[in-house]
Amino acid sequence: MPYRAVRNIAQSELREKARLIRRETVRLTDICGSGHYGSAFSMAELVAVLYYQLLHIDPARPRWEDRDRFTMGKGHAAIGLFPVLADLGFFPSDWLDSNTRPGSYLGDHPEMKKTPGIDFSSGSIGHNLSVSVGMALGARLKTSPARVVCLMGDGEQNEGQVWEAAMSAAHWKLDNLVGIVDINGAGSDGVAQETMRSEPLAAKWDAFGWNVITLKDGHDLDTVGDGLNRALNTPNGKPTCVLAYTVAGKGVSFMEKTWQWHLGFLGPADLERAYAEIDAGNIG
Repeated sequence: MPYRAVRNIAQSELREKARLIRRETVRLTDICGSGHYGSAFSMAELVAVLYYQLLHIDPARPRWEDRDRFTMGKGHAAIGLFPVLADLGFFPSDWLDSNTRPGSYLGDHPEMKKTPGIDFSSGSIGHNLSVSVGMALGARLKTSPARVVCLMGDGEQNEGQVWEAAMSAAHWKLDNLVGIVDINGAGSDGVAQETMRSEPLAAKWDAFGWNVITLKDGHDLDTVGDGLNRALNTPNGKPTCVLAYTVAGKGVSFMEKTWQWHLGFLGPADLERAYAEIDAGNIG
């Protein structure tokens, strides 16, 4: 299926946008002294395709009523979203330099009352799919073309509220709602499936009445573009869940496939190594 893109952007440029997310995540973490590298890196291609190619948004009108909404269940990875919002013009890029500092508009989690381009705040994981169900219902009642996308983590699938929301969305036939699960295998307490087994996720989301699209490589831009395009543009009376299998810490070799870099801080030598590997990488 060809992209129904809002903006036609070459893959080479999308790849650079994903690189921007990773570089800025490293830089902003260096400013604030701690950050969620693993989660921000694993979602980079997903966020790049959504924001630069597929979502109906307008930085000049961040509260445009018919815009698509994006919520972050995995709000701890907001450090990887803020650079995209600044790059698109939702707020001045120099705001990034004050990340999490006193008086900053940018916190450790997204805050809708502080940051233009943030559609809902997050804190404890598990809440934002419920919020997204409400947004999708609201859009339907207003006959708005707006679609709602909620990005979750695989560790977040342990939360009961996720499944209450999933059941509600299917009941109300919310085909303007897309859930994305970033399955990077890592959580703050260890390997996600060892902390609490949630697989087989495809069977579970299907049983709850959702369309399920599985992306075996959530870093391949063709795979991500096709999957998200289908999720957003093929309404059939059911919400859609995109299961994106990714790599925690993707792009920096010593962070990849380990939960220890779910949260951390780089010393000077590792900081330069991380920048070098991100710049040299050809992900996507």
